[in-house]
Amino acid sequence: MSAIRKEVVIGDCRLLLGDNRDIIASLGRVDACVSDPPYGICESAAKNRTRGNAATPGDYGHDDWDQEPADPAIIEWMLANSDWQIIFGGNYFSLPPSKCWLVWDKENGATDFADCELAWTNLDKAVRRINWMWNGMLRKGKEERFHLTQKPLGVMEWCLSHLPASVSIVLDPYAGSGTTGVACVKRRLQFIGIERERHHFDTMCRRIQDAYDRPDMFVPAPAPQPVQQPLFGEAT
Repeated sequence: MSAIRKEVVIGDCRLLLGDNRDIIASLGRVDACVSDPPYGICESAAKNRTRGNAATPGDYGHDDWDQEPADPAIIEWMLANSDWQIIFGGNYFSLPPSKCWLVWDKENGATDFADCELAWTNLDKAVRRINWMWNGMLRKGKEERFHLTQKPLGVMEWCLSHLPASVSIVLDPYAGSGTTGVACVKRRLQFIGIERERHHFDTMCRRIQDAYDRPDMFVPAPAPQPVQQPLFGEAT
């Protein structure tokens, strides 16, 4: 029996429903892994509804995905099977020293949430920071939220912008509601996403389909391919 419970291909995105521990070894090497794994700080199972200082926290379900940190074997696989990695919550995992951390300042004011979130990388550049408000209903761009630990699309696009130009295939083994995949669509990258919860998987599929159906007007169209011109009036 296949470990993949469902597979959906939308454009250059391959979306897989199932447990990444059963799937990831079959994927082979990718250019980059960009992911936000569970940190194991128990923010799931509707705990977000009790965070009284957050502005209208909402209800994102009762999943138990954050009761334990990401499986170290998956982190190790990402390091061994991709050239480049961007891993949010890197301060919660056992990872090598990094020259470049990507810092997201959430501008969330006086709350009991962290002021910033940190993404560990193996990029050969200095530490970089982005300011992007994300505090309950006070969110830059009024972006809709589908997942408790969802990252802003603009933050994920910014993360992808730091990858080398040679990167064409990005894997997120903890795809959630698919923000990394939507960012890949906008940056014309191939994407592989694995998600184990069916409702989040369905949301990812809808969001990625929508990204293809309604492309960002600011994303440049592919450059036209050169056409060989006839020489000296040669018939075509």
